[in-house]
Amino acid sequence: MVRLSPMSLPPAAPTRLLKHRRSIELQVYAREDGLWEVDATLVDTKARDVDMVDGPRPAGTPVHDMLLRIVVDRNFDIVAAGSSTRWMPYTGHCGEHGDAYGRLVGLNLLHNFRAELRHRVGGVLGCTHLTELAQSLPTAVVQAFAGEVIATRGRAAGAPKPFQLDRCHALRSEGEVVRLHYPRWHRAPGAAIPAG
Repeated sequence: MVRLSPMSLPPAAPTRLLKHRRSIELQVYAREDGLWEVDATLVDTKARDVDMVDGPRPAGTPVHDMLLRIVVDRNFDIVAAGSSTRWMPYTGHCGEHGDAYGRLVGLNLLHNFRAELRHRVGGVLGCTHLTELAQSLPTAVVQAFAGEVIATRGRAAGAPKPFQLDRCHALRSEGEVVRLHYPRWHRAPGAAIPAG
């Protein structure tokens, strides 16, 4: 049984009208060669017809439709990267960045990735939308690797601390979730983390 969180959510207005939809999807695939591919897509659509510089676009036709693909190894290192802009507001210009996203090769998703991303493809060096999309890559790959590439339970003697602990408020070492589900790694506030 799934219980809803007591977080507060502003109520939706009963008469609101959809104007814009942004869909972001990330799919992670394991390859036979031991590498992993990530396809990240961003699609923007309007709920009305819009006039674009290259002519009208009917409601529901993408304003943006972009694909960013990276290939990573089991150490979270990017070994290949590229992008494709299929729908854009300025046809013949938006996709003409010489595929700046190839510059992501050599970055590690877990070590200073977002700062390096901004340095290599931020601002006029790349596309605002693709760069924003790329910021979602680390957590998506962590989720794909959980239980297959990275240990998430840490139960065996000598096992390292599970990767996900102390990376969010629910999984803080002194919290209830860790006490219940990762007792070996639980600590009282201010206490030292137990050795492996």
